[in-house]
Amino acid sequence: MLWRPPSGGRFFDCHRFDPMLENLLQNLGLPAFSLQGFGPLLLQGTWMTLKLSVLSLAVSVLLGLLGASAKLSSHKLLRIPAQLYTTLIRGVPDLVLMLLIFYSLQTWLTNLTDAMDWEYVEINPFSAGVITLGFIYGAYFTETFRGAILSVPRGQVEAATAYGLKRGQRFRYVVFPQMMRFALPGIGNNWMVMLKATALVSIIGLADLVKAAQDAGKSTYQLFFFLVVAALIYLAITSASNFVLRRLERHYGAGAREAVR
Repeated sequence: MLWRPPSGGRFFDCHRFDPMLENLLQNLGLPAFSLQGFGPLLLQGTWMTLKLSVLSLAVSVLLGLLGASAKLSSHKLLRIPAQLYTTLIRGVPDLVLMLLIFYSLQTWLTNLTDAMDWEYVEINPFSAGVITLGFIYGAYFTETFRGAILSVPRGQVEAATAYGLKRGQRFRYVVFPQMMRFALPGIGNNWMVMLKATALVSIIGLADLVKAAQDAGKSTYQLFFFLVVAALIYLAITSASNFVLRRLERHYGAGAREAVR
């Protein structure tokens, strides 16, 4: 199997990497920690988990911005659906929602193809996972962004309006840079929870990191060992995410720290 890093560059042969790791563990006197040839499978599952998490984050952020704008709108036709969306999604367990959304999407698509006399279309597990996670965590991002927008001083928005900035310009140059300072802690928390929730997507057939660890563990009768390996990989992703979030907080909070001094 050939694997290519997301940044581009040369293709990397995962099957060539696995024997190298096996030899290293043997030389270090750690044969019990051998992946027994399942390194490429775990690497592929890790890449699938990262893709699922990042795309789901993009969908949930978009839904969160739209939901926050709707909840802050003066029109009831926008506020009421947004309120129902956040209340319903946050009140039902993620696993139940995931199963409901996945199977309801497939049912609606099947009914549509039958009504239009089209061929049967089966939803791709990866696409279903992105839509499901994005839809679920869009409700949490809605409340995160709503609170952050309300934290922006109203006088600055009014000043931007007095200078003749349109609504889109006010959001881009005034509201968004300041709301990010208040939203980043919530964004980081939602991202961590969503990253762990990607493990639930394996129940709809997606070959993510957890599914790869389970398959490797069942094949070698070392399920505990491979689940620990998966946990360490998740911990590494979390550590990298914390580093990125700290850099973003430092960027968006630079002016605020100077003002506090």
